[in-house]
Amino acid sequence: MKYVEFDQTRPMDLVLIGRVAIDFNPVDYFHPLSECTTFKKYVGGSPANIAVGITRHGKKAGFIGKVSDDQFGEYVVDFFNKEGIDTSHITKCTNGEKLGLTFTEILSREESSILMYRNCIADLQLSVDDIDEEYIKNTKAILVSGTALAQSPSREAVLKAVMLAKKNDTKIIFDIDYREYNWKNSDEISIYYSLVAREADIIMGSREEFDLTEKLIKPGRTDKESAQAWNTENAKIVVIKHGKKGSTAYTNDGNDYSIKPFPVEALKGFGGGDGYASGFLYGIFEGWDMIECLEFGSAEAAMMVRSHSCSEELPNPQEVKDFIRETKDKYGEMIARV
Repeated sequence: MKYVEFDQTRPMDLVLIGRVAIDFNPVDYFHPLSECTTFKKYVGGSPANIAVGITRHGKKAGFIGKVSDDQFGEYVVDFFNKEGIDTSHITKCTNGEKLGLTFTEILSREESSILMYRNCIADLQLSVDDIDEEYIKNTKAILVSGTALAQSPSREAVLKAVMLAKKNDTKIIFDIDYREYNWKNSDEISIYYSLVAREADIIMGSREEFDLTEKLIKPGRTDKESAQAWNTENAKIVVIKHGKKGSTAYTNDGNDYSIKPFPVEALKGFGGGDGYASGFLYGIFEGWDMIECLEFGSAEAAMMVRSHSCSEELPNPQEVKDFIRETKDKYGEMIARV
């Protein structure tokens, strides 16, 4: 069953809005960050990674965002162009703002952390002038990253994009993507997250992220209560993730579908969520059954936590299918199904 109907006449599949950054992942991992001396540079930021992932699955993606007017900004745009992501709506900052830098700590296979530098940050300089209605008219869906709501003028730009998407029947995907940096308080988070969630066709987030969204509405909801509330608003699909315990998609016909993580020897504890979103949304665009979308997303998440990067090692569809087949051959057909 297709829960979200996309306008197939539109040339773009997905336009992503929000954070793009530079990741520095240690090559000499399994040591505290303070002891690491060698790092490899990658494009990072959740919506940026999903743009890469969905493009590698053969979908046409574009990006609305701000980058720094320097070598790192050029690096991001060049990488996107090589990947086939439309960069016509990525613009450079004019007041010296810089791309965010993310230094990751891979302390062990079970323990990772992230150190972000987000002062005077480029991605939050996105303004209403950067949001082009014609661009939104020409895509089947937009994906809004919750991080883009943390400060003005970016939050107004995002809300304009959401309003124009509703006006033009462009589907809205809300990836809550909470990062504590740049927010002033939890009330602010709840206000802006809930504004976008009310308009979204698909909402994806962890239990913690839904709790933050619902703080001023009705705190303490169960997963099912959260899903029912957002399904009643506008959401056709609500995905609530619980890390190693798996995830569940709740659909607006009252059904729910659950998946467990694929067993894998992880290298790091981050990057899986962006792989999950890339694989899951690919299935949604292809019109697959919900459990198949979840399985594909779960498999891609497992592939990414065993990888060093969050962007460069994102797989293509055949690689994900091969991983699923090989894992099921080893562990059993229903290994990831609940």
